[in-house]
Amino acid sequence: MSTTLPRLLMIFLSLLLINLAWASEPELWYQKVWCEGRGGEVEARLDDGRRVDCITDRYAIEMDFANKWPEAIGQSLAYGMLTKKQAGIVLILRKPSDHEYWERLQQVLEHYKLPVTTWKLGP
Repeated sequence: MSTTLPRLLMIFLSLLLINLAWASEPELWYQKVWCEGRGGEVEARLDDGRRVDCITDRYAIEMDFANKWPEAIGQSLAYGMLTKKQAGIVLILRKPSDHEYWERLQQVLEHYKLPVTTWKLGP
């Protein structure tokens, strides 16, 4: 029993440190991890100088932190139109309470029947 407690404490502290690191990363870090992990191009530059967070064979994807979900809708639709690809949003959830933003995003997309594919990244 005496060796179990220190081991559990070490596991807990490791998970806490991982969670803290996850929550403090800049948006570009998430873009690289998610987009490159799917064979996409990060920060793809369009002819007019704008940059799409992630371009894959099929999607033009806007990645944003959860509280910026309304902005992500407009950007993803614009990038989809400009690239002639399906619009996509990756919503970055850094804490459990961010899930409410995911729900808001889904409600708006469903209400207006917007052609946007979504993914969530995080807890």
